[in-house]
Amino acid sequence: MFSSGQLIFALFFVVAFTFLMILSYRKDKKLHQRNYKGVTWVLVSFVIFVLALFLIKHFLKN
Repeated sequence: MFSSGQLIFALFFVVAFTFLMILSYRKDKKLHQRNYKGVTWVLVSFVIFVLALFLIKHFLKN
């Protein structure tokens, strides 16, 4: 399905991409903590909203 060269490239790409993403996150961590305070509550609200939609769908279906 894939040649050995393609698999080696894919493995190298995934390792390099993951390493660079970790470095970028560590570099911007202080900035994100300062600028995105309260974003956890937005996520919690969104999850509750989606669960409420599923519950409404379930109860109206029956």
